[in-house]
Amino acid sequence: MLLIGNGKIVTRDTAHPFIEDGAVAIDDELIRELGETRALRAKYPDAEYIDAKGRLVMPGFINTHMHYYSTFARGISLGGKPAATFGEVLSGLWWRLDKQLSLDDVYYSCMGPMIDQIRAGVCSVIDHHASPFAVEGSLFKIAEAAKLFGLRSNLCYEVSDRDGEEITQAGIRENIDFAKHCQKQNDDMLGALFGLHAQMTLGEKTLDRCVQAAAEAGIGFHIHAAEGVEDLNDAISKYGMPVIRRLHNKGLLSEKSIAVHCIHIDEEEIELLKESGAAVVHNPQSNMANAVGVSPVQEMMKRGVLVGLGTDGYSADVLDSYKTAAILHKHSSGLPSAFWAEPPLMFFENNKKIIERFLNSNAGEKTGGKLGIIAKDHYADIIIVDYKGPTPVNQNTINSHILFGITGRHVDTTIINGKIIMKDRVLLNIDEEELMAKSREQAEKLWKRI
Repeated sequence: MLLIGNGKIVTRDTAHPFIEDGAVAIDDELIRELGETRALRAKYPDAEYIDAKGRLVMPGFINTHMHYYSTFARGISLGGKPAATFGEVLSGLWWRLDKQLSLDDVYYSCMGPMIDQIRAGVCSVIDHHASPFAVEGSLFKIAEAAKLFGLRSNLCYEVSDRDGEEITQAGIRENIDFAKHCQKQNDDMLGALFGLHAQMTLGEKTLDRCVQAAAEAGIGFHIHAAEGVEDLNDAISKYGMPVIRRLHNKGLLSEKSIAVHCIHIDEEEIELLKESGAAVVHNPQSNMANAVGVSPVQEMMKRGVLVGLGTDGYSADVLDSYKTAAILHKHSSGLPSAFWAEPPLMFFENNKKIIERFLNSNAGEKTGGKLGIIAKDHYADIIIVDYKGPTPVNQNTINSHILFGITGRHVDTTIINGKIIMKDRVLLNIDEEELMAKSREQAEKLWKRI
């Protein structure tokens, strides 16, 4: 039994949103009870006690679109002409990098971002991977790293036609093999989706194969959709229809799937997203960095599309996306009064709904796969945040404090699935120095091959 007490509990539970001097009792992976500190300390006198010291106690954060391997591009210098389009960013950087990844690179590229995630209070991640000349076993390597750190994860491999038929088939097999593995594990700490790059790198034959394979495995898709104008132009020139229409016609969109970005879409496509029930993940920092445009997030949400927040590998701290989304859409609309309600809705409610869709629900018999809220019988993914605001912090002001005051570096303690992963800013049972040294060594070798 673990008891966190003497904290300001931000539950994200509308029935009981805030406890001024609260405590949370954790039994194995589940939250057993929450209430006043004095009462729960008396009820559970033998529990291991963590004194929150008046700091914030909140549900762990969720990142619904990540690329771990992209971390190995940090600091790289490839020379040549600077990219002028998103297509040139893909061909000049990412497709040069992913072709050189070995399985060891895949594993060690996870070290830095996984450590950073835990330090930033990120407990659950949906990752999208590509290593075309090291496909087989790549998702298992990422899962191995996630298990080392205790991160709740959903993984997929990015199938495309850009590297030839053999590699396309290897990508399909890796998705299916990993999905079967996850189903056998029967564990809400690890799940799978069927990864696809983007419709512009997927021909008709490949998409049909993927749809059939995913249906047989009972999983949905995780695909970049209409991120750059190149994707839209490709869909119209080759198939006579925009991106979302093509994906919809192929049967890729459903409540089991995630369409990432959705920037170059029209009103009809927004309706298709709504009707299909597919989730959309907004990645504002990545979109700005790649100069691909601004996603019509406000319109999608207004129409009832489930839109969450991710980082797209740009950062491991998903709070960065929360803050950036809040200002990007004000700036792009020219309205300082715009986009106040949407960021917390995406981050705290929609990310929870998205990750819960893709947990191994068969394993969630005790919980139904519930997380993202501090409430009885939810998974104990909890963070303690070392922040005492200069103005009152309560249920009415907390989102403003997170937007303007709190960063990932304020996270002091990270608990995932009831296990203390970081305490007092120190990761437990992890040799950070050794792992990061090995990461740098692998990255240096990789850079020399590119």
